[in-house]
Amino acid sequence: MSIESQNRAILLACCPDQKGLVAKLSQFIYEHQGNIVDSDQHTDHEAGVFATRIEWELDGFGIAADAIHSRLAPLAASLQLQWTLHLRPKETPIAVFVSRQDHCLIDLLARQRSGDFGGRIALIVSNHRELAPIAAQFGVPFFYFPISAEIKAQQERDTLKLLKEHRIELVVLAKYMQVLSQDFLTALPPVINIHHSFLPAFPGASPYQRAFARGVKLIGATAHYVTQDLDEGPIIEQDVSRVSHRDAVADMIRRGKDLEKIVLARAVYLHLQSRVLVYHNKTIVFD
Repeated sequence: MSIESQNRAILLACCPDQKGLVAKLSQFIYEHQGNIVDSDQHTDHEAGVFATRIEWELDGFGIAADAIHSRLAPLAASLQLQWTLHLRPKETPIAVFVSRQDHCLIDLLARQRSGDFGGRIALIVSNHRELAPIAAQFGVPFFYFPISAEIKAQQERDTLKLLKEHRIELVVLAKYMQVLSQDFLTALPPVINIHHSFLPAFPGASPYQRAFARGVKLIGATAHYVTQDLDEGPIIEQDVSRVSHRDAVADMIRRGKDLEKIVLARAVYLHLQSRVLVYHNKTIVFD
């Protein structure tokens, strides 16, 4: 049996740093016959913040899975925890948003088919029709919502209704070339975006062209949570590739697409495995 298929609970938490935090959280699990199988922690001394990820087996645990949150709440409050509790196994339903570029979508679908993804792509949403055949090839429902200034608000409302009907818990922007409105973003579950630059360098449009004009020696890709500030959300994963004066913009784009696929897949996997903790617009990745 793989780790992902076993019955586990995962606590992701941060709080003001103080003595005895690890002992108190571990004691709670021990007192209820829990067996900790993975534990990691980090202290941001500059911010005075303690962060932890604790994973324990639910088989034999003395609290029913649906009651753990309420039983842990008093201890969490006493420690001033900001926390989330995640239960495994869980097949998280995902919506992938795309426009015309297919490389990230195909990579995510292939990883799901091979069984190493950790979630379920329940539907694909697009503002263009071009990628519908790819969705059909993988047997994933495809929904077309064309976007223009006049109908954008209504299309976002209709999209949100669709996501709620399918109980979507994660939205992945796999080269979706639209800016989400503030109201739409507020109503969505967590959203992960792939940006084709090594943020914070070259946010926004045409980063490869700007990188070429600047004569950079490294290009990169960044997967981050989406916030209302464009390309400034908490960064989950990044990678880079070296380039030189011999590389044209087309060469950078070709290399960048490889980076984008890998970085986005890593970020989605880390999120699905509850290994990403967000605080102060940054992330701690327990990997």
